[in-house]
Amino acid sequence: MDDQLKDVLVRGTAWKGKIRVFAARTTQLVEELRQRHGTFPTATAALGRTLTAGAIMGAMLKGQEKLTIQVKGDGPLGQIVVDANADGEVRGYVENPEVHLPSNAHGKLDVAGAVGRTGFVHITKDLGMKEPYRGSIPIVSGELGEDFTYYFAVSEQTPAAVGLGVLVDTDNSVMHSGGFIVQLLPGLTDDEITRLEQAVGSMPPVTALLDQGETPEELLRWIVGDDLQIHDTMELKFECFCSSERVEQTLLSLGEHEMQQIIDEDGKAEVVCQFCNEAYTFDRTELERLLDQAKPKPIQ
Repeated sequence: MDDQLKDVLVRGTAWKGKIRVFAARTTQLVEELRQRHGTFPTATAALGRTLTAGAIMGAMLKGQEKLTIQVKGDGPLGQIVVDANADGEVRGYVENPEVHLPSNAHGKLDVAGAVGRTGFVHITKDLGMKEPYRGSIPIVSGELGEDFTYYFAVSEQTPAAVGLGVLVDTDNSVMHSGGFIVQLLPGLTDDEITRLEQAVGSMPPVTALLDQGETPEELLRWIVGDDLQIHDTMELKFECFCSSERVEQTLLSLGEHEMQQIIDEDGKAEVVCQFCNEAYTFDRTELERLLDQAKPKPIQ
């Protein structure tokens, strides 16, 4: 694939280290999720915006750390779930993928109507400690960019500007997807904060810039100007961690009685991973093997 089209994330600083900046292109990732889950356009946009935020927030982690985003609104989409880690690996799904609403008053995909305007955004970070970090905020708009902005201000006490966008073609495929998160660090003057707010407010939509061929780095220059230092670039990729062995463990956890019931009633079992839509099928012979493992072993 042409490097200009790869899904990448850039991170750096600006204005003499007073701002942390992240921007990502996630077009191929969101298109892959659309194909795996059969999402309709409004669902694609909501899942894509959440996945982009997740990919960027994953890049804020280190080592083996990972996070899960759950958007639980009162709209027809139900729950949106995204997993991401520090290596640029992301996956996600939406509970009701076949949601498409009429355009909103601005002629755009009605993401807020699909997500809902009441509910919560939950973010769980596994930082390798005994207990994971959990942060929750009420949904403030359902457009998601504003909701993640609110999350940073309230849960992490770090003012941030968040921009997220997904552009869907007439054939429902993903034309462009991407976004940015700009975090304000201590030391910014009131004038600099005003300048930043004005830059974000006057910036064209993320997808319009991507459609013009702008790179993630160039998205950031729209906001902070030329005083930008890119520290590194990371490729983003879809990665699911399901496996036949993990599904077997799930079946074993059902216990002897329920396993026997599946064998007697169905003679087979199919488990579909919510994240990648991969189906794992177990025939009667395989289920009987697992049943044998599930039975309590006599004490020697």
